[in-house]
Amino acid sequence: MQIISALSEVSDRYRAMFVDLWGCVHDGVRPLPGAVEALQAYRKTGGVVILLTNSPRPRAGVAAQIEDIGVPDDAYDNIATSGDSARVAMFNGAVGTKVWHLGPAHDIGFFEPPAILENPTPIERVPLDQAEGIVCTGPFDPMADPSVMRPEFLAAKTRGLKLLCANPDLVVDRGERREYCAGSLAKLYSEMGGESLYFGKPHPPIYDLARRRLAEIKDVSDAGILAIGDGPATDAAGAMGEDLDLLFISGGLGAVETGTKPGGEPDPDKLATYLAETGVAPTYVIGTLR
Repeated sequence: MQIISALSEVSDRYRAMFVDLWGCVHDGVRPLPGAVEALQAYRKTGGVVILLTNSPRPRAGVAAQIEDIGVPDDAYDNIATSGDSARVAMFNGAVGTKVWHLGPAHDIGFFEPPAILENPTPIERVPLDQAEGIVCTGPFDPMADPSVMRPEFLAAKTRGLKLLCANPDLVVDRGERREYCAGSLAKLYSEMGGESLYFGKPHPPIYDLARRRLAEIKDVSDAGILAIGDGPATDAAGAMGEDLDLLFISGGLGAVETGTKPGGEPDPDKLATYLAETGVAPTYVIGTLR
């Protein structure tokens, strides 16, 4: 493992990058200092940037969202989202044709059939007591403990409903506020004895999608791809499972535990403890993407 202070120290070793968004490029409110510039500089050298996000939104929705946040389109080449991977599964009938949508109203775009499917299964959103399955794009209230869903989950588990999780992230930091994601709900459902289906990081479907999006631009072997992320259970586990080199961002979700100050590098001892506890074995570590 090598601690670096700038992406440019290692970027010339890779022809493409799979880059996490939240906690690496932006914090849900604004771009993180230096991240956009680092990606723009890499692309100017001929490198390809695929944004690899566990957002439940389709690719176009994420593009619009990050434009509003302030991430320009010249910082990346394409986007692969957990939402797109999960939508394909849903429209292939993974959880039935009548589904209960557990998630905020702004995720309604999830229910638009993806263009890549010629004959998508018709999907109808119905109340829980009429549903054949659950589609979870996130909590109704991102600040509420997932346990508030126990009554609904007990009823669903008793009926044997599967839960399709459109975003495996457990939490994200929106500015200074930590919020729960769909992954926390899916985790609870599984712990209660229900069956949860995952399609985003660290699971293979989203990496298959990312490779397809990359192949549309350039033919790159896995040895030429660098994965960048801050989530031990998602970004890191996914990169390690796919045998991709990993640049771990210590100043994201693990900033406190690794002693990473804004714009600085992690405390080596705290970092070593954190990596051992989380099972992360990165190729490189950097405080923040820059």
